[in-house]
Amino acid sequence: MRKNIFIVLPAYNAAKTLIRTLREIPVEYRQNIILVDDASTDNTVEIARKAGLTVIVHPENRGYGGNQKTCYTAALERGADIVIMLHPDHQYDAKVIPQLIQPILDGEASAVFGSRMLGGYPLEGGMPWWKYTANVLLTALANLIFRHYLTEIHSGFRAYSRKYLEMVRFMENSDDFIFDTEIIAQGMMSKLKFQEVPITTRYFPEASSINFRRSVVYGVGILVVLFQYWLHQSGWIRFKKLEPKHSAFAFSPDSKSMANNSATSGKGGGS
Repeated sequence: MRKNIFIVLPAYNAAKTLIRTLREIPVEYRQNIILVDDASTDNTVEIARKAGLTVIVHPENRGYGGNQKTCYTAALERGADIVIMLHPDHQYDAKVIPQLIQPILDGEASAVFGSRMLGGYPLEGGMPWWKYTANVLLTALANLIFRHYLTEIHSGFRAYSRKYLEMVRFMENSDDFIFDTEIIAQGMMSKLKFQEVPITTRYFPEASSINFRRSVVYGVGILVVLFQYWLHQSGWIRFKKLEPKHSAFAFSPDSKSMANNSATSGKGGGS
């Protein structure tokens, strides 16, 4: 049975890199592309609409996590079986999409992450040394807490099965960058299967990357999530957002407004 594969692009001021990103997406995966614009101040929306994408616009900036909430809600509403998150800043190589989704298609995983560490040369790709060091240390700690080995937990290039997104309470997560760690913790608590594939990344001025101060805040946020997971797993304190839903995706008022309180244009297509 053919799977409905959607690509979601959480965008903020991506006008300079969007077309470059789209050109790397293999042709066979360009039918269902959703760009969610988080109140960009450039012409990201205009470029996306001209490229034939389905465009959802946040009238106000909701943050990176808030953007992902709209991305996944919109994809599920449209019948997605697999949802690929790809940053439209051209930092990740979209040509890897077939390898990224294959473990899900084979039934071997519910989530697959692109890993810069498996790619072998993160520093050569331009990753700052302090970010590399923090990445390694925080991932090692996460592996201890989750009791599951991943080479990195910070990748912005991911694929989720519908089952994964239906089971976890992603709408209860942060609207900030820590969303990425929370949705992993939820999947771990739900006993879902993870795999990774090697990727390379590019660091250049137009590629979105949080600065050192925001990185410190993000790092502290990860520690908080891991502590919450440990407390929940140990039975000391239970956190509802870490409990699996055990039901098919149900549209809450929040999830409906997240996708509908926006401007949409076009039907999924490529450039």
